This record gives sequence, C-alpha cells and structure tokens, in this order.
Amino acid sequence: MNASVATRTRPTLHGGPRKISVARKRAPSAAAVVWLALCGLGLSGAVDAQDAGPADAAGHIRTQLAAQHDVEISSEVAAKIARLPLKEGDAFAKGGLLVAFDCGLYQAQLAKAEATAEAARREQDVTAKLAALHSAGAMDVVQAKARAKEAAADAAYMRTTVDKCTIRAPFAGRVAKREAAPFEYVTPGKPLLEILATGALEVKLIVPSKWLAWLRPGAKFTVHVDELGTDYPAQVARLGANIDPVSQTVGVSGRILDAHAELLPGMSGWASFAGHAQ
Repeated sequence: MNASVATRTRPTLHGGPRKISVARKRAPSAAAVVWLALCGLGLSGAVDAQDAGPADAAGHIRTQLAAQHDVEISSEVAAKIARLPLKEGDAFAKGGLLVAFDCGLYQAQLAKAEATAEAARREQDVTAKLAALHSAGAMDVVQAKARAKEAAADAAYMRTTVDKCTIRAPFAGRVAKREAAPFEYVTPGKPLLEILATGALEVKLIVPSKWLAWLRPGAKFTVHVDELGTDYPAQVARLGANIDPVSQTVGVSGRILDAHAELLPGMSGWASFAGHAQ
C-alpha cells in the first residue's frame, strides 16, 4: 500500500461500501534518524571490538618490517650538483659522500670574509695598543672590538655555508630513491635522495589492547616473513602511547634481533608470541 493513501473500502453487512479511516504514515523526524544512526554505530563498534580482533585464535598478528631510519635528503644551498655518485639500490657507509655541490662562489665569499675578519682583528690589536699609550680613546677601542666581532661572525656564516656544500651519510644504508641528477641546479629544500638504514629492522604490529595485561618491552616473539618463508627472533621495543577506542587495539614496535642482509623494509608476515593466544 502506498503511504500517501488515506482511505480504503471493504464490504459490510449493511451493503454498500463504507469508508474506514486509516492513519497516515509519517516519516521519522530527522532527530530520530540521527539518534538511531548513532546507536547503530555504537553497537556495531562494540561488536567489532569484541569479535573481530587483530589476532587469530593462535595469537598470530600481521606485521610489517620498517627501517629504523627513513630519511629524505634535501639541499641546504642554492648551487649546481657536482657529484651524485649513488643510484637507487646502492649501499653506502656511514660518513660516505652522498652529494657534492659546485660551491666556487661560496668558497670565494668565505675567503673574503676570513680576510676581512683577520684585518679587523689586527685593527683591534693596534687600537688597544694605542689606547695603552693614550693615543686612542675608549670609544675607538669599543668600535674596533665590535668590528672584529662582526667580521668574525660573517666568516663563521660563510664557513657554515661552505660546509653544506657536501652531504655525507648520517648512517650506513641504501638509496631508496634518487630525485635529482648530476649538473642539475637546485635550490634550498629541493629533495635529492631518500635513504634507508640497513641495520636491524623495526617490526610494526597492532595487538588487542587486552594484551597490555602481560605484554611488556623486552618480550620475545617470532616473526615469520612471508616473502622468505623464514622465522626470525624479535623483541618488543616500545608500546603505543594510546589505545584506539573503536577497535580496542594498541600499536607495538619491536626489532629483529641481529642484522640479516636478506631482510628489506616493507616485507610483511606474522608475529607470534609463544604461550599467548587471543
């Protein structure tokens, strides 16, 4: 029956049709719809949190490997790239050269600033000697000292700028992405390389919040890496700072014990805690 129909007929004992009033159907108010929706979401979230945890019955948790350091190297100077020796996938040692810029202009400015600073220092010394002989006033001494400090600061600024003309690796790792090329002119902030540390990898996983009753930093577990079909020993390093109120889960960070050259960031698998199930 259409909701807009207000009357219907049926036969009666007296003969002839008789009109029977039927209450018109009304759509629920907007407030009622919103209230029902919120109640439904709350019930659904509670059911999901209780029945659909991140671990299976055996306590296995999906996990992913991540590098301890994942860094994007950017330029700090405006200059042309003179050397960019590494390509994607290449390995490097800590302190190895990543990028070198053509900084002839900055080096010339540094030489000028250092010469100016040296002259200012000598002027300060001479003024101090003249003041001792009463041939220079106190103001002359103060001004000479200020000029020497200013020149020294200019030289330090240029020295720092020239130091930024080479970028060296802050840790041992590999190049994940190269975003520039040799002889390219770049400006400050231009991304050049993305590099990853190749040391012990971190293990990222999400566990039921009720595991916090027994899970502690230092707890041992095993990671089965899908790509290699191999198990590796691991250890909990840190527990998350907050619990997701909807899923009732918490993030956990662990680390693979020792270094394994075959493991790469982004590999995934299963983590299992002996003696603990969901």
